[in-house]
Amino acid sequence: MQLVDPYVNLYKKIGYTFVEPDNLKMALTHRSANKKHNERLEFLGDAILGMIIAKELFQRFPSQPEGKLTRMRSNLVKGDTLAILAREFDLGDLLLLGPGELKSGGFRRDSILADALEAIIGAIYLEGGLSQCEPIVLQWFAARLAELDPLLVSKDDKTRLQEYLQARKLPLPIYEVSEITGQSHEQIFYVECSVAGLNKPTIGKGNSRRKAEQKAARQAFEKLSNAG
Repeated sequence: MQLVDPYVNLYKKIGYTFVEPDNLKMALTHRSANKKHNERLEFLGDAILGMIIAKELFQRFPSQPEGKLTRMRSNLVKGDTLAILAREFDLGDLLLLGPGELKSGGFRRDSILADALEAIIGAIYLEGGLSQCEPIVLQWFAARLAELDPLLVSKDDKTRLQEYLQARKLPLPIYEVSEITGQSHEQIFYVECSVAGLNKPTIGKGNSRRKAEQKAARQAFEKLSNAG
């Protein structure tokens, strides 16, 4: 009797069949479930995704300046967008989580879903190289890329926070790296964002300083907006 690959339906949704299903299993394994988890693949997938989207935007919008391209890329690769894509692929049903994360509903959490999607990109890249990974990722983002309007693209979280403070003649935010964990090739950054109007800094976590700053800025902006 031939065993059925549990990931067959996912292969159809993502447009790629893994040669080694264990590579996909690793991409879906949260650190709460096993010492061997998906954070290294997430680190790689984050870099590959950013490069693929940056290249596509560079070619698609030849007249747009760097700042506008950066904001468009940020909107496409931000955690919220990745989590939506992950839900479209029903990744939550396949995640491998520890008991605590299962109990707290980790399979619904945006950050865990987004990280798993980035890990899948990393796993596809390792198996198939950029020649296979790039068209697959671009197909995932095809509809969102087609809808992009440089004139309407929203500002990133650091820009929104800065403009909010400037409009109220308040000091600009101060970002400080409070901690860096992990090896040099898979570091996790913790950044504190201190702003006038909040009693204590907000803290962002990411696998780059840029990502951590954006997350800390977003929390600060939301808290200031809700308070005011």
